[in-house]
Amino acid sequence: MFIPEETEPLQGLAQVNVDLVRAVAARCPDQRIATTDQDATIHESHKREALPHYDGGRGYQPMTAVWAELNLVVADQFRDGNVPASFAPLPVAQAACAALPATIKEFYYRGDSACHEHELLTWLRNPTRPNGPAGPIGFAISARMSPALAAAITALPETAWQPYAAPGEPPDALRDWAEVPFIPSEPSEQRDTEPLRYLAVRVRPRQGELFADGTAVTHFAILSNVWEWDGARLLQWHREKAGTIEHVHDVVKNDLAGGVLPCGRFGANAAWLRLALLAHNVLTALKRLALPPDLLTARPKRLRFLVFTVPGRLITHARQLWLRLETTPERLAQWLEAVHRLPAPS
Repeated sequence: MFIPEETEPLQGLAQVNVDLVRAVAARCPDQRIATTDQDATIHESHKREALPHYDGGRGYQPMTAVWAELNLVVADQFRDGNVPASFAPLPVAQAACAALPATIKEFYYRGDSACHEHELLTWLRNPTRPNGPAGPIGFAISARMSPALAAAITALPETAWQPYAAPGEPPDALRDWAEVPFIPSEPSEQRDTEPLRYLAVRVRPRQGELFADGTAVTHFAILSNVWEWDGARLLQWHREKAGTIEHVHDVVKNDLAGGVLPCGRFGANAAWLRLALLAHNVLTALKRLALPPDLLTARPKRLRFLVFTVPGRLITHARQLWLRLETTPERLAQWLEAVHRLPAPS
């Protein structure tokens, strides 16, 4: 199991993306906070060279990092399907921080349980971290449910639990949260002078029913170095990464053809995915810098129908060539305004 080093052309594509991110950030000078959301996703492939992944199929498992506030991909790493997300996530986090502009003053990080990894946690907790910004990085990461952590959660008294109304969750279960007094004892998570904060979520079905696996209660947990926030707020902030990184995965794979890898060559597939991520960032820049605010959350399909593929007819009148567009005057005025907002080529 290993991750091949990137070729010079791939590194060039990465630098193009860094330049794009910083160009967009220069047009948003008031944005001084950067939250990095990091996650891997499976790209199914039936190519002979594709390797098995944990979900039973074959394909690749690239990792991506997104600047949540601007919805920009800041780093990615192409991986074979048999390389788990928990394998060496630190270089991606370092590349993500290196891509951020110098105007950022506050740094945060969110990840799932694959990011519950010793080297990454050590790097995040070190204010003088190598290959990263100096100072604190507030983080919240899904915790791996070790036997020791599970025992600490089940030992909590009933008075420790507080109701947790998670927005967007179906009302078919009762949810509570609690602070967990826990210091890990595993060798990979050595004790530290400043312990991490553990929060647990308890999910119980209503009316005494059982979950599909036959259990009556399910526990989840996160670990964090953010102590000043209320527990419910911290849990909700951690959950918000599903609306950023997972949304980017969905758009890139299904709207920008990133999920349809072109061949069996690893480097070509890596370049294809990076170009799809660049396309996502270009569309994000267009929406944020030029298009009307109501299109800020528009997916590529909607932009394609509203902006990119508007039908028109070329006609000749009075010895002049005219383009008659099938659109409204209001929409045409928005396009002209968007053209003026875009930076002129240098």
